[in-house]
Amino acid sequence: MKVAVVGATGMVGEVMLKVLAERNFPLTELIPVASERSVGKSITYRGKEYTVVGLADAVSMKPDVALFSAGGDTSLEWAPKFAEAGTTVVDNSSAWRMDPTKKLVVPEINAGELTKEDKIIANPNCSTIQLVMALAPLHKKYKMKRVVVSTYQSVSGTGVKAVRQLENEIAGIEGEMAYPYPIGRNALPHCDVFQDNGYTKEEMKLAKEPQKILSDNSFAVSATAVRIPTAGGHSESVNVEFENDFELADIRKILSETPGVVVQDNTDTNTYPMPIYAHDKDEVFVGRIRRDESQANTLNMWIVADNLRKGAATNTIQIAEYLIANNML
Repeated sequence: MKVAVVGATGMVGEVMLKVLAERNFPLTELIPVASERSVGKSITYRGKEYTVVGLADAVSMKPDVALFSAGGDTSLEWAPKFAEAGTTVVDNSSAWRMDPTKKLVVPEINAGELTKEDKIIANPNCSTIQLVMALAPLHKKYKMKRVVVSTYQSVSGTGVKAVRQLENEIAGIEGEMAYPYPIGRNALPHCDVFQDNGYTKEEMKLAKEPQKILSDNSFAVSATAVRIPTAGGHSESVNVEFENDFELADIRKILSETPGVVVQDNTDTNTYPMPIYAHDKDEVFVGRIRRDESQANTLNMWIVADNLRKGAATNTIQIAEYLIANNML
């Protein structure tokens, strides 16, 4: 099992390597891949040193699977080249997500759609993954009509430059800015670039991707995405209107029994999900589960996950694990 990690020196790439090791992914050969400026550098995986190679060399090495986290432009150019060479690509960028010819996969929800013929598979947006992990089982039982989500997203979702900006601000150091404003002691209602409709690209991903993952456009999602000064972990305030009524005890039971979801919901003990507790974990945490008293059949909840793990690296690797388990590689 020859595995290429494209973007191996980036934030998500580093987490991918960590998760591959933790999960004992059955690789026999690792190919770390990065941009030209990183070619020749060394990375360490399970105590062994590997030399970073360029994209063209990686294609010629014909890996069985390539885990991509190197940005949309790189994916658009290079994923088809890997696919043509017989490699299955699992891509973590937004490049292929809404392409009607590509599957958009959260393994716990829709891995069953995958076939051997799928050579480029899209990994959803980090905020989408944690949202649908909680919504999918509830939609099956109560049928969603409308979802309103506000996100509280960590700077790690932007990348290393943003993490450095926050660290510099905390330390009182002037440095390079990833955002148009300070992020420390602040909240920016601005994740990704603004579109003509006044929403950001991130907000539109949250609106469209859940419909594709659930193969259902009978419900609508309206999103506001906000960047906050946390180092890691995304949080979401979610309001869901269902067609059918529910009991809160049943909601908690359904979520508790959903693989990959952990319910943390006890106001008597101040138990609720927080980024600090989700850090370095693969589960999606759900709490503050309560009825919306202003409207019938409507639920409020708070969802938190580590955006670099389940929101990116872990979900990508779970897709690859599914392909191996089902003899699709």
